[in-house]
Amino acid sequence: MIDLTGVTCTEGVMGPPRCVVVDTPAFHHGGRSARFRGLRDSDIVIGSGEDGFMHRIWLLMACLVLTLGSVASWAQAREKIIIDTDIGDDVDDAFALALAVKSPEFDTLGISTAFGDTEARARITDRFLGEVGKPEIQVLAGNPTSTKNPMSQRKYGEGGHFAKNSHGDAAEFLLDQIRKHPGEITLIAIGPLMNVGAAIDRDAATFRKLKRVVIMGGSVRKGYGDYGYNDHVPPMPEWNILNDVASAQKLFTSGVPLFVMPLDSTQLKLDEVKRAFLFTRGSAVTDQLAILYHLWAQETPTLFDPMAVAFALKPELCPVTPLHIRVDEKGSTLEEQGTPNAQVCLQSNSENFFRFYLKRVAEK
Repeated sequence: MIDLTGVTCTEGVMGPPRCVVVDTPAFHHGGRSARFRGLRDSDIVIGSGEDGFMHRIWLLMACLVLTLGSVASWAQAREKIIIDTDIGDDVDDAFALALAVKSPEFDTLGISTAFGDTEARARITDRFLGEVGKPEIQVLAGNPTSTKNPMSQRKYGEGGHFAKNSHGDAAEFLLDQIRKHPGEITLIAIGPLMNVGAAIDRDAATFRKLKRVVIMGGSVRKGYGDYGYNDHVPPMPEWNILNDVASAQKLFTSGVPLFVMPLDSTQLKLDEVKRAFLFTRGSAVTDQLAILYHLWAQETPTLFDPMAVAFALKPELCPVTPLHIRVDEKGSTLEEQGTPNAQVCLQSNSENFFRFYLKRVAEK
């Protein structure tokens, strides 16, 4: 709450503030206290009296200054992010993008695609952003790689009117944005790390000026299928690390602040009850998720990737532990003695995650 004589401004939590110019005895003259309301759009209430004109002008100017200052502060507080994704294979990438576009805390500078047919992945992203009313977000493509993945959601990118003919280079875009906003950008990497490795190779010093990198990747103490209530499954090479081991090694030794959401904390099952709730909301975002889910053509998605986005919003959803992680030549992420090079989330609460995720993505 910002108080000035005759002015009260309430700072916005998720948006710009509202100001009220109150009717006070200081602005009552001759015993008169007539009031009028004006400037409805800005929710300003102005007190008036016989000789109150100059007072009202001063109050309006003061309120404007306070409001603009608070708006600027709110805008600066939004987290600048870039998302790097292999959307189009498993459907959890789409669920991660849904959380990002529904989060006003983020200023999404761009979304880049990695692994396999990166242009096809970029067209899927184009359509998703267009359908949910975010066509202004830039979409970039990394260098294509050879893969036999069928890309279950490829057809989605071939429909609609939002696909662009070409996309800028992902690694160069990342470096350009870091140069414009040094120390301010969070990179959320939820696919194989080709674009990350390319950026480090081109300009490691600039890459280190990221505010932080948050990845979904690795397997530290648990492997695929270890849900915490069944028999323990030992750690194993995880998909995003395994598909570009060299780039993962570069990231873990880059010196950039690194936050890791491994299999240990990201095996979050979107069961039938949760799917029914989400897919019946009838919003632009949930409708696109329903389409992509059916193209995926499997039953129960595991929302690995959305945890990385959720952590960037609410780190308490995935508390981290400082660890020294070495990526070996087989793609294993090994916990070793040494100076910590990553903050790793080893355990999360599924109910807390879904309570946050479903409420945020389902809201209209």
